[in-house]
Formats: sequence, C-alpha cells, structure tokens
Amino acid sequence: MNHRTKTVVLCCALLLLTAGTVGPAATATDGPQQREAAAVTGTAKLYRSAGDDITFSFDAHLAAKDSADPTKATGTFEFSHYLNGEGARAKAKVDCLLTGGEVAVVSGVITSSDLPGAKGKRVGVTVHDLGRHDRLGYSWASTGSPVDTKDLPRCVSSAPFEKVRKGTGDFTVVPWQPEL
Repeated sequence: MNHRTKTVVLCCALLLLTAGTVGPAATATDGPQQREAAAVTGTAKLYRSAGDDITFSFDAHLAAKDSADPTKATGTFEFSHYLNGEGARAKAKVDCLLTGGEVAVVSGVITSSDLPGAKGKRVGVTVHDLGRHDRLGYSWASTGSPVDTKDLPRCVSSAPFEKVRKGTGDFTVVPWQPEL
C-alpha cells in the first residue's frame, strides 16, 4: 500500500470512529423505536345510493407500552350523517381499541354532538382496511341511532357492512400484536 492510500484509509477510519461521538451521547434507552401497539386512522365517506353524506374520521392509537390493555387507547373519532340538509355530527373520545389484521374495533364516549341525547353515549365502530375499498360498521346499526343504544360495553360494534365511497379517502389499521 502506498503512502497516499494509507493516508486515505487512516482518514476514513478516523471519520468512522469520530462519527459516533459527534452529537448527543447514546444512552441505554436509545435504540430502535417501538411501533405503537395498534391504531386506526383516516377519513372517508360511506357509499349510499340515496346520496346520504356520511363521513367517518379516526385518530385512535394504543401505545406500545399499553399493548396489554386496549382500554388505554387514546384519541378521537368523528362521524356525521346528512341527507337533504338534515342530520347530525358527533365526536367521541376513544376508550378502547382492538385490531386484528386489517380489522379494527374502536369505541368511545360522545363528547360533543348536535344530535339531542347523544352526548355521553358510548358508540363503537368497526373498520376493515382493504386499501381503497374499505368497509365500516357501527354499533347503532340495529338501533338506528347512537341515542337508542343502551349501556354499550367498550370495544363493541357491528360487522363492517358499509362500503367507503370511491375516491373519498382511506382508513389505515395497525394490527395489534399482544404478547400471549
């Protein structure tokens, strides 16, 4: 090896050695970031042949540190349903999130709504993340209104029977992987 090559190799080695010492010192807690335990996010409108304007939005998360307890999920979800200028909207605070594969069930208590009697009611929603062809279901499917649902437990909803309207959005589900 000639002198020039030795100098280049030595400089490269020094750069590599000092690169790790520039900036903040690493600690024992540094390392790869853990992904959250579960999540459902996104906004989309549902398809209805009668022209109903129905929108659902989710920002629900379960932190990695809480993966053993889906009732520690945080976030909100919102929904609205209007037809011919009449309808209502609601916002709920998440109180449970369970996901499995491409399906999420999230529940929460309604914190604000213009639907009389809805505030304080628990509702649940199911999302099936199928790319651009997602599906959705909700706990009041059989009662007709969140107001008519009595004492719904956490993380309860219906099968995802509704279709998302093409081109209106997309939901994303992060699957829950609890240690069993």
